[in-house]
Amino acid sequence: MRLAVFASGSGTNFQSMLDAIHRGDLSATPALCVSNTEEAGALDRARRHDVPTVVLDPDDYNQTATYSDDLLAVLEDHDVTFVALAGYLRKIPPAVVDAYRGRMTNIHPALLPAFGGAGMYGMRVHRAVLEYGVRWSGATVHLVDEEYDTGPIVLQEPVPVYPDDTPETLAERVLAVEHRLYPEALRLFATDRVHVDKRTVRIVPSSSS
Repeated sequence: MRLAVFASGSGTNFQSMLDAIHRGDLSATPALCVSNTEEAGALDRARRHDVPTVVLDPDDYNQTATYSDDLLAVLEDHDVTFVALAGYLRKIPPAVVDAYRGRMTNIHPALLPAFGGAGMYGMRVHRAVLEYGVRWSGATVHLVDEEYDTGPIVLQEPVPVYPDDTPETLAERVLAVEHRLYPEALRLFATDRVHVDKRTVRIVPSSSS
């Protein structure tokens, strides 16, 4: 697996992937870090680990097709075989989704399909969870399709919501789960244990189990 990670923020999920790779828990090569902003902390993490970086901001393009072409060209130039979105705050163009269908994942800080969709990211999700009054939130790794947060679900893990939670305290507990769940999901893909049938994702037991 030659992995490209897309991130718009600090890149802590990207760091969890790098750590898993360095521990030998994830058989992948970090081939590229893509961001839409030069300010992303994920780019600094990539440079510290000698991972190539590129910044492509869709707002700089007049046509989605041109942006798609440039993005696909960069991925091809780095021989990317799998894409992981990790706090990437731009919608992936349909042509790129199609090129990496079944090989592109995202992580969401709630139990999809709840609290997902356009505009639902970061602290907005945790505020919505608390305002609604649910007892459980969590993290979801899902395959990416043409819409926000609607692709087939690969892994989920619940996180309790406490009566005295703030968006910040809830976010901290959910993020700790994300850092464990995302590398595990990528490991399943890297070992060819993920089989997708329409909306159903089946995890094949490992040969050693």
